[in-house]
Amino acid sequence: MTTRTTAQGALDDTSSAANPQPGPDESDVPRFAPQWLELREGADASARASALLDPLRIRLANRPGRPTESVIHDLGCGTGSMGRWLAARLDGAQHWILHDRDPYLLHFASAGAPRVAADGSRVTVTTHRGDIGRLTADVLDGAALVTASALLDVLTAEEIEQLAAACAGAGCPALLTLSVVGRVELSPAHPLDAEIGEAFNTHQRRGELLGPDAITEACAAFARHGATVQVHPSPWRLGSDDADLTAEWLRGWVGAAVEQRPELAGRADAYLRDRLAAAAAGTLRVVVHHSDVLALPRPKGGAR
Repeated sequence: MTTRTTAQGALDDTSSAANPQPGPDESDVPRFAPQWLELREGADASARASALLDPLRIRLANRPGRPTESVIHDLGCGTGSMGRWLAARLDGAQHWILHDRDPYLLHFASAGAPRVAADGSRVTVTTHRGDIGRLTADVLDGAALVTASALLDVLTAEEIEQLAAACAGAGCPALLTLSVVGRVELSPAHPLDAEIGEAFNTHQRRGELLGPDAITEACAAFARHGATVQVHPSPWRLGSDDADLTAEWLRGWVGAAVEQRPELAGRADAYLRDRLAAAAAGTLRVVVHHSDVLALPRPKGGAR
């Protein structure tokens, strides 16, 4: 699930861990609980589409100029779970630039950052505090990769267009994981499942946010900029071993639905009690569907 209160992270960041840079007023920065991000990290790691890693590795291995270190920008890094998952799956020295608007999350991301790549090469990290709207091809110049997790669905069409344009301008691939697609399966089924799901999806689309339409919009945007795009499903599959995560997800899912449609409150309260009891008893199974996207723009300085 990705909502403004339970997203993988805020948007972007530009403070080095050692030398913080000026950023937005902290009173304006949305807070994303590290406890929620920690709770979901295992499910995220299991869900991400490993099938997209081979084409990514081939692209990185054939970069023009074969730089000795891969610079990787992680957008909306939260507590850094994407880096912990991906760095150990890629060979070669890596320098991760962790972007987020929230300095509190950046502290956790820097402290828990990976240090070793798949082949034992060194991994280093700096943090950057700012906003994704400022991401340009110049910022990404020389970068090997842009990553993000659970971010696309809290962006607008304009922000996704800016992201695609920046990656295309820099010839930089993008691996964008765990975007909700608007489908949830609960077993055993309940008559209110569909109504809660529809209200949640509408909530995700509030304002100009794309919510479950983000994957389609992102694929189209990257394709318009000449990128080859691959999409792969990356569902959470939650069972009896995931009771705490399931319970927290349920609270957020139902809460967003009721926020969107307050008239659901009475029925939703009873529904949530029943679902939480089933989760605690280990009898509830939930599949939260996501998709991962790998976009491979035309590289600068060489053929694709």
